[in-house]
Amino acid sequence: MEVLIVIGVIGILMLIALPNLMPLITKAKSLEAKIQLKFISNLQTQYRFINSKYSTELNDIDYEAPKTVHDGGTANYRYDLIEASPTSFTARAEAVVDFDGDGVFNVWEIDQNGVPKEIIKD
Repeated sequence: MEVLIVIGVIGILMLIALPNLMPLITKAKSLEAKIQLKFISNLQTQYRFINSKYSTELNDIDYEAPKTVHDGGTANYRYDLIEASPTSFTARAEAVVDFDGDGVFNVWEIDQNGVPKEIIKD
């Protein structure tokens, strides 16, 4: 009987704590996007130094995207180059997982300035 009461109390505490922890979980998972986008930005800068323009293809800058959780990997984001010109580029990270179950997927972007920006908050 005591074990059932303890399990019930733990369950109630989890129901109270979980909604407060969801923003922290989302923030921690979004670190992946920021790190990968910064890496893409650095590769684009190197490519521009050599070729005097930004690349329109991730393969050209030798970026190998990590496998997403849907493909048997661990990445929570899909990475793409949205646009590139001789003077600018935009890369995007789109979440493939809805972190808090509200139907909104997190999106981050980075440009030639090298500062990741959250476009759609999950």
